[in-house]
Amino acid sequence: MVILTLVMVVFAYLLGSVSSAILLCKLLKLPDPRTQGSKNPGATNVLRIGGKAAAATVLIFDVLKGTIPVWASYFLGIEPLYLASIAIASCLGHMYPIFFQFKGGKAVATAFGALLPIGLDLGGLLILTWYSVARVTKFSSLAAICAVSLAPLYTWLLKPLYTLPVLMLSVLIIFRHKQNIIRLIKGTEPKISRKKML
Repeated sequence: MVILTLVMVVFAYLLGSVSSAILLCKLLKLPDPRTQGSKNPGATNVLRIGGKAAAATVLIFDVLKGTIPVWASYFLGIEPLYLASIAIASCLGHMYPIFFQFKGGKAVATAFGALLPIGLDLGGLLILTWYSVARVTKFSSLAAICAVSLAPLYTWLLKPLYTLPVLMLSVLIIFRHKQNIIRLIKGTEPKISRKKML
């Protein structure tokens, strides 16, 4: 079980290291998301510089980077606590991709994908939380922070067995947003335009 877990951790990290935002922007001849907008290679920044279709494509691939290794590990019989290490490895790959000089994104979509195997009801609650906060405040980062902060509570209500792994993942994502939190406090965090959210 330990060897299998380690194999899946490595697989999850390598898959997470494939930056769909950078690769898609290169394919579409868009600016490098690491140098434009928020300088974050993720779906929200691609939305700013490339539009809805490009952002949706990045979002789908980033979600799958979390879902595929965790779901595969679940079916391989890996225990819940070990699943947390695999989910975290996916997110660390996105945050610090070995293929892109260890400069990656915030891993919100990848974390969401890693949580999906717990249940679609959890996924629905997280989407509703993110969209509600983003719709009201126009801050994608604040919406992400609120969603991942509530994820352990939602998990405890739905499937308590996975609460600790989800809590570990949530702490990682919130830590990754420390600069966003500082900008939110200072009032310098960029917003998502109402037109692009519709």
